[in-house]
Amino acid sequence: MKEITFIRQNIDKWQGVEQVVEGGAAASPDELADAYIDLTADLAFSQVHYPKSRITQYLNNLAVALHNQIYQNKREKWSRIITFWRYEVPLAIYGARRSLLVSFAVFAVAVFIGALSQLNDKEFARLILGGNYVDMTLENIAKGEPMAVYASDAEGDMFLGITLNNVYVSFVVFAMGILTSFGTFYSLFQNGIMLGSFQTFFYQHGLLWQSALAIWLHGTLEITAIIVAGAAGITLGNGWLFPGTYSRLVSFRHSALRGMKIIVGTVPIFVAAGFIEGFFTRHTEYPDALRLSIILLSLAFVAYYYIYLPIKRHHGLIPTENQDLPSADVQ
Repeated sequence: MKEITFIRQNIDKWQGVEQVVEGGAAASPDELADAYIDLTADLAFSQVHYPKSRITQYLNNLAVALHNQIYQNKREKWSRIITFWRYEVPLAIYGARRSLLVSFAVFAVAVFIGALSQLNDKEFARLILGGNYVDMTLENIAKGEPMAVYASDAEGDMFLGITLNNVYVSFVVFAMGILTSFGTFYSLFQNGIMLGSFQTFFYQHGLLWQSALAIWLHGTLEITAIIVAGAAGITLGNGWLFPGTYSRLVSFRHSALRGMKIIVGTVPIFVAAGFIEGFFTRHTEYPDALRLSIILLSLAFVAYYYIYLPIKRHHGLIPTENQDLPSADVQ
């Protein structure tokens, strides 16, 4: 069947589903179930015969939206909490994989600019980090305790404060997507420049290895979560900038839900990073091998959860009890 014929035969049915999704039409549970079955059948046909067509993307997005409409009032089991992080977040990450790559690229460029600026101007750190912070760090270096800033407060207080601050920063990075993706780019750029100048500042004082072990002990998870938050913000902004076959408002609402799922998924990562920073980073007397092992384990987790697992989930390696979950959104 030609694609145009397929569209003409089904367009009225799809528009009816759109009205249900947008709240403009009422439907009984049985009607919703029948519509979902028909829609997924059309999606399967389109994926086989027109895999790269815009109509396939349209049907995929519509199927996900209808799925959410059906299950939004469903009473959830406690196991849903586990399901959320095991299946839904990885699927959302896969759907936002291009945004994640862009977020990483923007952050990496900002780190490079921050490092280069600090190399060319040793006072650059004062502009970015603040004069008082730099002076305090210089005093700590002179005392032979360059990482003393991580032991300035009680362990529990530091853990709680750092975790709350990091979660706040991640939600700001996400929320800046409301100002289109460029708002998120600005937040990522700001954080990247701070990291680049901070790490280079210690390099200039002959403390690259010691500072790297301290910073990346918690920073591996923390920086990853900020980059993932950036991907959520870009997803949010792109929903407004590139509505595709949806109205701009509907596209923005869908992208906001996808982005929120991603950003909520970072909260445990920030808790783990805050715990490490509050209770472990301060102990520079711990063996380098131990601290390096924690960094490598964190890196392995990042590679597994944000690269391997999303690909695995997308290709359908999901237990049968979770087959009612939608596939990753196409972006």
